[in-house]
Amino acid sequence: MENSNLAGDKDTLGEAVTEMAHAAHDLDYWSGLFFQLVTIGCELAMVFGGVMPYIPQYLQIQSKQTTQGFSMFVCLALLMANTLRIIFWFGNHFETPLLIQSILMNLTMFALIHLCVKINNKEFFAEKRKGRHFTDFDPDYFWRWTDFLSYFEFVMCVAVLGSILMYFLLDFHWFVESVGFMAVFTEAMLGVPQFYRNFKNKSTYGMSLPMVIMWTCGDIFKTTYFVLRHTPPQFFICGSLQVSVDILILGQVWMYRANTEKRKRSELGRQL
Repeated sequence: MENSNLAGDKDTLGEAVTEMAHAAHDLDYWSGLFFQLVTIGCELAMVFGGVMPYIPQYLQIQSKQTTQGFSMFVCLALLMANTLRIIFWFGNHFETPLLIQSILMNLTMFALIHLCVKINNKEFFAEKRKGRHFTDFDPDYFWRWTDFLSYFEFVMCVAVLGSILMYFLLDFHWFVESVGFMAVFTEAMLGVPQFYRNFKNKSTYGMSLPMVIMWTCGDIFKTTYFVLRHTPPQFFICGSLQVSVDILILGQVWMYRANTEKRKRSELGRQL
């Protein structure tokens, strides 16, 4: 009788252990699935989040039909940064979502440049001034050309030259890491042209505030992503610098709020 009870206890204990093992397996499965979904979500945010701040700016320029207040040197900084980052990938295979983001960002910047050139040319050719092109090689009109093709030609020249250098110097670690640093440092400085333009005008009129807010949120998320994913140290250092510049621009919004409001009222008065 005692042996029978003992056998029954063992069976019950075995069933309990089996149930606990199944529960632990289910927990591991769902926690692993949750982690994968979070990872995919973060990667998608990295890919598409970078271009999101420029949608409000694009729509604002399109609706107002003026590029006043927006510095096209922001586009230059991003095109150079992301072109160098793509070249850097061939020397140091960093996170694939960051590579895809760079390609998508370049396409977005070309779309924004195309709109700005189209709008600026209305005023330029109305005054019957001579067109300016990249092939003129006139430093006084650098990045102030009057045709979209000139901007594309310049970026392609940088891309081809950088690719050739990377091909021949791929085995030199210092060169590869220098290209990576130049890429992320240039991107970190993308807000500086806008900061300088605001400082010069003592106003943030024409600048999209949602764009800057999305810059800041995106850069904070991006810098955190760099830390968690153990990307090359250049990414974190320059990401932190980028967040600092974003905060300074937000400070200008508050500092120049009175002048910005005056500019808005003046512009409305002219339209009436």
